[in-house]
Amino acid sequence: MIIAGIETSCDETSVGILSDSRILVNLIASQEKIHMQFGGIVPELASRAHLEKIVPLFNEALKRAKISTDQIDVFGVTNKPGLKGSLLIGVGFAESIGYALKKPVYNVNHLHAHIAACFLNRKISFPALGLVVSGGHTSLFLLTSHTEFVHIGRTRDDACGEVFDKVGRMLNLPFPGGASIERLAARGNENRIKFPVAYIRDCLDFSFSGIKTAVYYYISKKGTENAADIAASFQKAMVDSILLKLEDALSLYPVQNFLFGGGVVRNNYLRRKLESFLKNKKVQPIIPEPELCMDNGAKIAILTEHLVLKGIKPDPYRICVLPTK
Repeated sequence: MIIAGIETSCDETSVGILSDSRILVNLIASQEKIHMQFGGIVPELASRAHLEKIVPLFNEALKRAKISTDQIDVFGVTNKPGLKGSLLIGVGFAESIGYALKKPVYNVNHLHAHIAACFLNRKISFPALGLVVSGGHTSLFLLTSHTEFVHIGRTRDDACGEVFDKVGRMLNLPFPGGASIERLAARGNENRIKFPVAYIRDCLDFSFSGIKTAVYYYISKKGTENAADIAASFQKAMVDSILLKLEDALSLYPVQNFLFGGGVVRNNYLRRKLESFLKNKKVQPIIPEPELCMDNGAKIAILTEHLVLKGIKPDPYRICVLPTK
């Protein structure tokens, strides 16, 4: 079975092609240079870039996979959550080509697909826990199967990656802020500044805006002369905040596997902390390779494959490009 996955939820246009659980190709067209001058994602520019890139990228994916459109059995496409204009480009393309070729089109939840990247060539013990940490989301899930996700925790304010970008701007670092902060933090002392660690009691929700505000007030008073220490101390506070909620989740849901996804999970400091923390808890962390942590078409195809194998039928009347609550 050959599946084409289409991803246009934010600022990456991507096409991934999967053949019987094997990735043939996973192309990602980044818009980083477009948005860098603005210090963040401009939705209208993102939509226009998707419109320009989606067709040539799809054709290039077919060429590299050495297949024709007729050989594709199923299409999967991100339809929520994300930027409405960006989502419309991907959904419109997938639904149109699926209709023309008389092939089924599955509408896939972007967050679920981030977790599904962990399924590739791995045996998962269910129930399992999953955490998505990205620029737009910090969401905790209980998985009862490859296709059943229960949303048990989310951010009350800013997403983790969003805070990294905002603090990056405070430190006058290049966009995206997450990668810049990680590089700068490697030269700093993470124990130099004690930024507050956010914690919401009696639930599994996250909160990061307080850490962001604390960094802002620190920089307002003392400047950025010790920028590396600020970056390292900030990064530590963010990761410690995440680990506190993982501990709460494990106390409520004792599992053998903890799955991770999202662009922030490419952060090597976070990956090391997650692995060390879960090793002490005797829980197996499953973290995809960095490319599969990004917004990409392969993860869409991976989840689509499991939907097909589960016998779930595509529902063309449930097309949605609105963010979920």
